[in-house]
Amino acid sequence: MPQNNRIDLVELPAADAAALSAARTFYESAFGWTFTSYGDAYADTSDSGVTLGLNGSADATQQRAALTVLFVDDLEATKDSVIAAGGTVRHDIYPFPGGRRFHFVDPAGNEIAAWSHDPAQQ
Repeated sequence: MPQNNRIDLVELPAADAAALSAARTFYESAFGWTFTSYGDAYADTSDSGVTLGLNGSADATQQRAALTVLFVDDLEATKDSVIAAGGTVRHDIYPFPGGRRFHFVDPAGNEIAAWSHDPAQQ
């Protein structure tokens, strides 16, 4: 169960669904991890110790490097706190299968995402 203000997942980018499939096969073969697919563009595993996601989305929110993702109880309050602390919102709150999230950049230039369950789904 995700915990508030804790790192919940690390997400690795894949250029497209084919690259995601190749990465998934690699991690399954090399480490014996089992993945769950969420459509053609996303898969994750908790076999890695911390949940590891493979993101093959080609949309504008796709990151270019590994992305640390935090779980938070209140997405809007977290967004406000990030802005008040000097962070910059890179991608505003958007839905995804399983919840909602936004991306921000810290003062050192690191992109981080925060996610929460979708209140409409609870």
